[in-house]
Amino acid sequence: MTADTARTAPRTRIHDLDALRAFALLGILVVNITFAATGFSMTVTDPAYDSWLDDAVRWLSSTFFGMKFYLLFSFMFGYSFILQTQAAARAGAAFKPRMVRRLLGLFALGAVNMVFLISGDILTVYALLGAILLAMRGVRDRTALIVAAGLYGYLLLSMGSSILFLDTSSYFDHASQIAAAQESTANLAGGFGSVVHEHIAILPLYSLSQLTMQGPTTLAMFLLGMVAARRGVLVGLTGRESWLRIVQLVGFPVGIVGGAVYASSGANGNTSAVLVSAMTAPLLAAAYAATLIRIVHSVRGRRLGSTLAPAGKMALSNYLGQSVATLLIFTGVGFGLVGQVSPLEMVLFAFAIFAGQVVISRWWLERHGHGPAEWLLRWFTNGERPAWRRRA
Repeated sequence: MTADTARTAPRTRIHDLDALRAFALLGILVVNITFAATGFSMTVTDPAYDSWLDDAVRWLSSTFFGMKFYLLFSFMFGYSFILQTQAAARAGAAFKPRMVRRLLGLFALGAVNMVFLISGDILTVYALLGAILLAMRGVRDRTALIVAAGLYGYLLLSMGSSILFLDTSSYFDHASQIAAAQESTANLAGGFGSVVHEHIAILPLYSLSQLTMQGPTTLAMFLLGMVAARRGVLVGLTGRESWLRIVQLVGFPVGIVGGAVYASSGANGNTSAVLVSAMTAPLLAAAYAATLIRIVHSVRGRRLGSTLAPAGKMALSNYLGQSVATLLIFTGVGFGLVGQVSPLEMVLFAFAIFAGQVVISRWWLERHGHGPAEWLLRWFTNGERPAWRRRA
């Protein structure tokens, strides 16, 4: 896309993108709520919750949510990257320094999030990988697709090699993992200092997972989203496009089978299971997106799109808001329910938090032009204070 084209691009929001962001936020919350609600994870389960219902909920969560929604969110980050270039061109501003400030702002918000609010964060990862995307913004679509395929190929090859040649059985001593999870739960149940200490203590392990797994897949999705935005994939959709049905027909059977294998084989505790999920999760994520697009463009589904869009428009605020909500509900900073809720109750909490965010987002945007975090980041990015209240 040339600068002239960007300057003349219509200044309209893509509501499909907002609805997809909101949908992805829900999926991310269903997965991330575990980090605040318990010290246990998908690699080792809490022995206090081992009923058939608990196992069924974990299985369903791993099958349909695990490793799927961060891919969708990453794709939309890459898509929005091109929209940012258009916004800079319309404003007559140099894009590179503007984007550098935006990435620095994201990194700062992410650092606050993962140290003070919740174990784990995607904003810092997005900021670091966004710098690579910025450096690659001038590459051709074909090159971007080749690099994305190469990243996935590298990931699958490295994981396959570890399965064949590395003995990881000694890394997963069940008794020591249970003890560590119980200690994490106790730390999260403590005061603010104890919670922050736990968040910092888990950073090395989290950073390792980002480097080895989520980093390559996230950058690949960035590049795919960038190419899709250049080609206007989400512009002018009617929901009747044949390619949407093809994505569903391929993505659902392959993605669900892959998710079921992932869940049944130990999820993140089994490298072979993670490999299967890495191969199939993008297809299920794409099928989810295609389905939502078709629904919101149907007569009966239009209300769903308009309901979700405000939550997606202020996705950054809602992402951080989810961290605040889980901190107050589960850790000792608030009600201290950590370790006291079943897997089903975690999922219900996630849906309740998201439902509240949908209502609050609509109310907020009727009065303000941006979410509070978006307003702050926009100020830092553009170097001028945006209007706080919505103009009549």
